[in-house]
Amino acid sequence: MSILTIILNIFLPPVSVALQKGIGKDFIINIILTLLGGLPGMIHAFWVTSKP
Repeated sequence: MSILTIILNIFLPPVSVALQKGIGKDFIINIILTLLGGLPGMIHAFWVTSKP
């Protein structure tokens, strides 16, 4: 995981997920979680971007 990915996961979780997996179900889930609160979106972004 690069430094850029970590920074994007913290400040812009949906962008990080979109760059890693594209616009799909993970992106939509991350947007919903980010709107519900910043921390759930960040956790999901770290989880999605750390998977191989």
